[in-house]
Amino acid sequence: MSRLSRIAEFGQQVWLDNLSRRLLDSGRLARWLEEDAIAGVTSNPAIFHKAIAEDPLYRDDLARLRDREPDPERRFEALVLPDIRATCDLLRPRFEASGGEAGFVSFEVSPRLAQDPDATLAAAKRLWAAIDRPNAMIKIPATRACLPAIRDAIAAGLNVNVTLMFSPRHLDDVFAAYCDGLAARHAAGQPVDHIRAVASFFLSRVDTLVDGELPESTAHLRGHIAVASAKAAYARWQETFGGEAFAELHAAGARPQRCLWASTGTKNPAYSDVMYVEELIGPDTVNTVPDATLAAFADHGEAAETLTEGLATARERLAELAALGIDLDEIGERLQREGLAAFDQAYDALLRLVD
Repeated sequence: MSRLSRIAEFGQQVWLDNLSRRLLDSGRLARWLEEDAIAGVTSNPAIFHKAIAEDPLYRDDLARLRDREPDPERRFEALVLPDIRATCDLLRPRFEASGGEAGFVSFEVSPRLAQDPDATLAAAKRLWAAIDRPNAMIKIPATRACLPAIRDAIAAGLNVNVTLMFSPRHLDDVFAAYCDGLAARHAAGQPVDHIRAVASFFLSRVDTLVDGELPESTAHLRGHIAVASAKAAYARWQETFGGEAFAELHAAGARPQRCLWASTGTKNPAYSDVMYVEELIGPDTVNTVPDATLAAFADHGEAAETLTEGLATARERLAELAALGIDLDEIGERLQREGLAAFDQAYDALLRLVD
């Protein structure tokens, strides 16, 4: 048993934060699924920009699409949605064997729509229909503007991966949107037992920003705030979905929205390259990892249930941070704006590439 596959013993799924045609055609993705129990795949504009720019397997199809499809955004979708479908099909046995709990593949709506809930919802529905696989997930950003789109996508029966979450406020808002969407669907007499969603909580960017804000007198907090936030988020998840408020929906077959740890590649070389994996392993969660982190954990990572350990210490660290006047909700808004700007840039570069 590989080091990565041992994580599943503690109830956590590992998803790969990468996708390209070469990964599929070479059989490397299939080997990771078989040997390392990789249980899902996520993608974003930056991932596809890199894939299309570097993978020659796209060239002929792109040349044909330039003649047939005048719109760059539709051309991009026509180029990569076959890869999304093929990856869904590759993971379909895992999806069915798990009763619909694993085996998901995520594709993102255009980041240009992040402040337009109606356009985001329309795009999510269009992409869901175009992919046409029960183990697809549509990524929608956790902007305040898009909370209604998240709620309505769930009410419409879509699987949703809510992305760009950085703070306690984001977590509460997204959990509420998910539950409201399920409640609306249930009240309309429609089934809720097949819907799955994840809440993607970003980590390394939090430490990068907070570390720069900390005075020398509190240097002991550096590199610890993102993990502390994730442990507190998981405790909040347990309260939200394990309590009476969710009981009626749970009785109707609804499943909790899982916490997904994202941005788990360590950015500071002084820190462990597997810290955002090793320190956050626990039941009913997902960790989505880039190739480098995947390889690092496969080489020297240690699997153990760590997510529920040290919650009191985590809360003490967060309280100490708050006493310094550093507000994680404000930090989260700043990081979300920066994340959206980065996704916008990646998407613009991607459309220029296919144009």
